[in-house]
Amino acid sequence: MSPVSTVTVQMFGLKKSAATRAAERFFKERRIKVHFVDLAVKPISKGELARFQQKFGADGVLDKESKAYEDSGLPYLRLSEEGVLSKLADFPAALRLPLVRGGKLLSVGEDQASWAQMVEGE
Repeated sequence: MSPVSTVTVQMFGLKKSAATRAAERFFKERRIKVHFVDLAVKPISKGELARFQQKFGADGVLDKESKAYEDSGLPYLRLSEEGVLSKLADFPAALRLPLVRGGKLLSVGEDQASWAQMVEGE
């Protein structure tokens, strides 16, 4: 029997998001501790969101196919990156969820390859 992993990941998502539930299941099946932040309860901090936006760009963190993206008004606004960050704090469902941080690795959306790297990396 292998030892229990000491790897911990931080996941930002919504309980009703299928991709968030898939990520949670992925890590739990591998006995990885998940610190889950439900964005419906507690908004992501601007600094944390900026970390994901710096790596993936504004388009990389947005779910442009979602109804929430349309409802947020983002497609019709001309905003700076800072403006987009502020708007996303109010409309977390417009993000490509989940946002996962494992050590120095970040992933956006359903990305099992990145999740596997997080599991192996530490």
